[in-house]
Amino acid sequence: MPDTPKTPALVAADAPARSRPSNYPEPFASRMAGRIKRPLGDLFSLSHFGVNLTTLPPKAVSALRHAHSRQDEFVYILAGHPTLYTDEGATPLSPGMCAGFPAGSGNGHRLANETDQEVQYLEVGDRSEGDEVSYPEDDLQAVQVDGRWAFTHKDGRPY
Repeated sequence: MPDTPKTPALVAADAPARSRPSNYPEPFASRMAGRIKRPLGDLFSLSHFGVNLTTLPPKAVSALRHAHSRQDEFVYILAGHPTLYTDEGATPLSPGMCAGFPAGSGNGHRLANETDQEVQYLEVGDRSEGDEVSYPEDDLQAVQVDGRWAFTHKDGRPY
C-alpha cells in the first residue's frame, strides 16, 4: 500500500487512479476499458476494508458479474444512472441509492453505465483473506492468496 498522506483528509477526486485498470487476465481485462478506480482506502493504509471512488464513462462496466465467498461489498451512487445486474435481473440506480452484497450469497453482481453520462460511485469491501470469487457468466474463478488474486478457468487450468 502507498504511504499514508501527510494530511488526514483529501479531495477524493484528486486521489491518483489505480495504475493497473484491472486485475483480470485477458480476455477479461480489456472489458474493463474506461473504468477508473481511485483506491482511497489504500491512501490511508486501511487494512481491514477497501474504499474505491470509481468512475464509469458511458458504456463502461464496474466488473464482470461476480460473487464473493468471504467479502461483503457495498456501493453508493454519487452521480449518474448505472444499471445494477444481479440474479434478479436489471435494476436502474440513481444518485443517493446504494446496494449491498453479502459474502457467500452466490448472487453475482455488476454495474453497467448504459447512458451517455458519466457514473461515479463509492465501493466498499472488506479484505477477508482466503476470499474466492465466482463469475457466473464467464469461464473464470479467483482465489485470494497472500493478498493477491490467482485466476483460473472453472476447470482449474490457470490463465
